Amino acid sequence: MSLGSVPAEARPFQGRPAGLVTRTAAGVVDVIVVLALLMIGYLAINGALFVADPRHFHFVSVSSVVSRTVGLCLLIGYLAVAWWLNGRTYGCRVMGLRVIAAKGGRVRPLVALVRAVICVVFPIGLLLCLFGRRRRSLPDLLLRTAVVYDWRAQLPVVTLPAPLP
Repeated sequence: MSLGSVPAEARPFQGRPAGLVTRTAAGVVDVIVVLALLMIGYLAINGALFVADPRHFHFVSVSSVVSRTVGLCLLIGYLAVAWWLNGRTYGCRVMGLRVIAAKGGRVRPLVALVRAVICVVFPIGLLLCLFGRRRRSLPDLLLRTAVVYDWRAQLPVVTLPAPLP
């Protein structure tokens, strides 16, 4: 593994399991991102309604049940897609974290989705990472994933040797 792109101060932590504080900070950033996306969506809908009929325009009223449901679904989708595609959300990127599978590669789409659902529905499961040397939370234990410090832009591509003729 080449650490040339990793800051010198971070190299001793590269690949080590992330703890509660760093994971929580990443989660707070991710919630802020999703709230911003919700606000942008709300403003876009109202902007389209204004353009369509400016004389009779009024802001759309959204019930708390609908807004919470849409918010939770957006958060789950955001987390799942980000973990599946690159192993990191924006919050993970800011904090230098990556979600990896048991063998160190990317998590599969279904694993990323189930992990996202567990993290959103049962966030208290994060407290399990306080116990044990490997700092694994509830989704990590159930799905054999890990959250590690990783400042590289992308996971390294693993090339398998060519089959023998």
